[in-house]
Amino acid sequence: MTSPSAEATRQDSPIGPAPVPCGAEAMAGHASRPLRMAVGIASAGRPSILRETVDYLTALQDQAERLIVCVPLIDDAAGLADRRDVEVIVGSRGLTSQRNRIIQAAAADTDVLIFLDDDFIPASTFLSRMAAVFAANPDVAIATGEVLADGILDGGLSMSNALQVLETAAEGAVQVTDVYNAYGCNMAVRLSPIIEHALAFDEQLPLYGWLEDVDFSRSIARYGRSVRVEGARGVHLGVRSGRQPGRRLGYSQVANPVYLTRKGTMSKGRAVAQIGRNILANTRGLLFNDRLIDRWGRLNGNLLALSDLLIGRASPSRILELGNPAPREMPSPSIATKRR
Repeated sequence: MTSPSAEATRQDSPIGPAPVPCGAEAMAGHASRPLRMAVGIASAGRPSILRETVDYLTALQDQAERLIVCVPLIDDAAGLADRRDVEVIVGSRGLTSQRNRIIQAAAADTDVLIFLDDDFIPASTFLSRMAAVFAANPDVAIATGEVLADGILDGGLSMSNALQVLETAAEGAVQVTDVYNAYGCNMAVRLSPIIEHALAFDEQLPLYGWLEDVDFSRSIARYGRSVRVEGARGVHLGVRSGRQPGRRLGYSQVANPVYLTRKGTMSKGRAVAQIGRNILANTRGLLFNDRLIDRWGRLNGNLLALSDLLIGRASPSRILELGNPAPREMPSPSIATKRR
């Protein structure tokens, strides 16, 4: 890798130089892996979490050629802008918009781009196993790994918890199975069909971008397989800071599946089942006093979206009109709630 000269900070531009090779072992790993890999992380409002994850990734023996972070404000990447082992770019706020900026940044020299949440901790073999799957299966367009633990389900995990899970998990064989969609917390994509067919994350899905992984998976699945790679493992910390408040997420739980159905990237049956599960889970959580999740806010958002649907104004972008986030931190939806 070569490092470009430093340039002045500006909106949508790289901040700091590109990464440099990380020693002989890393270069040997690259030699046995012909595909050029990059890791992309979109983050907002969680600089300490982001920095902890980046520190972990850059300490791994198996390195991607590039590590690209996109944030809406440079302060969201505090402590990273001057480092030589990470590229920081500033883009418009919103998961879909930030991921599109990462695609643009990686497109020129990357074969496979791995999107990770800023609190997803991959096993040390995650990159090499994903690379092997893409190298051996040229028909694979998008892949997702195996989540060993999801902190969203029990209030969040610490980095030490995640490392313990990864260390105690037995090394499993790699198995590749077809799936309807990849899961956004760890999602590897082959860039050639994205570039050839001008694909992008749908920026009509704002903020957290609920179901953006389904939408993108089904869009790229027209040009290759969507698979799950058992054996490419990681842990989702499920950190509660910086998350979307309940009312906004609840609205998205109804409005976004309807939008994807109209767009053609989600079947009506799946959309109805998804909406029904969300409303049922929020109602049950409210009745049983679920303290980990803002069930009342989510159910309120569900009902608002249903009423908007009846009068013909339901839209994913409506969440931008629903006021400022509540002062209490709310967790994001778990991987489990998004499984189809």
